[in-house]
Amino acid sequence: MSLSSSNITFATLLILLLLPKSYSSKTIESNSLLPQVDVYLLEFPLNLEYLEAEFFLYGAYGYGLNKIAPNLTKGGPTPIGAKRGKMDDFTRDVIKQFALQEVGHLRAIQSTVKGFPRPLLNLSAESFAKVVDSAFEKQLVPSFDPYRSGVNFLLASYLIPYVGLTGYVGASPKLQDPKSKRLVAGLLGVESGQDAVIRALLYEHAHKKVKPYGITVAEFTNRFSQLRNKLGNAGVKDEGLVVVESEGAEGINYWQCACW
Repeated sequence: MSLSSSNITFATLLILLLLPKSYSSKTIESNSLLPQVDVYLLEFPLNLEYLEAEFFLYGAYGYGLNKIAPNLTKGGPTPIGAKRGKMDDFTRDVIKQFALQEVGHLRAIQSTVKGFPRPLLNLSAESFAKVVDSAFEKQLVPSFDPYRSGVNFLLASYLIPYVGLTGYVGASPKLQDPKSKRLVAGLLGVESGQDAVIRALLYEHAHKKVKPYGITVAEFTNRFSQLRNKLGNAGVKDEGLVVVESEGAEGINYWQCACW
């Protein structure tokens, strides 16, 4: 099956945070009797949903699915390197809400398709640092640590829900069963909402410099968005916090667009 550019971005960024052994069900066994293409398109995002749930749970609570909802892990291995992040109370509460939403996503998907055990996730600071270094095309010194501060955790979070929502956007036109379409529409709505909240929280700090790099929050998001555009290989589909006025959203100059 060919993948859309949004699915390519989704898959590539996912690989950066997954250890070599990941999972997919070997047989199509579910009570839903969905078309095989639907099962594939619903199961593949489970990798990211596991990642989101564990990252947000550990960041907010200091523990993950093993304590919150062990049945959803299906016996998969415990994540590596995840820990409680340093952040203010407000940010922590927001991340808690995200975490519980992701637990709900896992339940919803697993109630629709068979699913598979939680993959082995590398949520260590070193793993995120590699992604950040790729975005800046150089090694930051000291290495980026998402657990160091609230802003750092939000920046790391900026990488994740957007990948999920673009993956669901890419999958949506290929789904055949109405049940699958309803599920993905709901998941897409929540992922989009999370992305919007993260952008809003970061925008408050857009022109502040991230310690100790002397690089603004806005520039971090620009670099992350440029990396996603590069991996997606489909032009400008993502922008950082501050959209370039001369280009407009998604690279379209709406002031010159014939539809205006």
